[in-house]
Amino acid sequence: MLTVENLSVNYGAIRALNNISCCVNQGEIVALIGANGAGKTTILNTISGIVPSINGKVSFENEDITRMPAHLIVRKGICQVPEGRRVFARMSVQENLEMGGFILTNKQDVANGIERAFTLFPRLAERRKQAARTLSGGEQQMLAMGRALMSNPRLLLLDEPSMGLAPMLVEKIFEIVVEINKTGTTIMLVEQNASMALSIAHRAYVLETGEVVLSGDAKELSENPEVRKAYLGE
Repeated sequence: MLTVENLSVNYGAIRALNNISCCVNQGEIVALIGANGAGKTTILNTISGIVPSINGKVSFENEDITRMPAHLIVRKGICQVPEGRRVFARMSVQENLEMGGFILTNKQDVANGIERAFTLFPRLAERRKQAARTLSGGEQQMLAMGRALMSNPRLLLLDEPSMGLAPMLVEKIFEIVVEINKTGTTIMLVEQNASMALSIAHRAYVLETGEVVLSGDAKELSENPEVRKAYLGE
């Protein structure tokens, strides 16, 4: 579904990604794990068209999207939930969701998308008129995910969904990620909580300083001594 080939990205004089290649098959959850600064978020931002690459290629469903503007990439079926949620603070929960459906031209599709978000995240339904800034961190994360799902993406890019959340909420968020995947949405997941990411992913890539150093079946990687020592705290 998604192929990244020999992708390199610079931030000024700093090489953030160095000839990275990876792929995501339809229906999978693929995790990217690694330390802070390894290049995980940069991969998502480059796929989304937010950050330009200096070389390499990104293909989605056999179409080259490497130089495509970000808003057109959303229309192709890729949507990103950014690190730090980035909800529209002064807008209500419902208005945030409506913003997520900007590519939808049919009012019924917008209504269906909002209903889907409220079914996945009942807490948002209770707060539909509240300003997003008044929500807890967990509720804002739910809102960011619900907003991204409004455009009915075939590929959802999730960046650090558990960041700053209480352990009980982290489990809930990951249960919902699995549920979203089971309804047919393919997911690429960047996550600091490596053990949680590997527990729900089908495959994973381990990044270090802008390069892929390991890849394979998520369960096998979770049992790899190097991975356990470096990322699972064992």
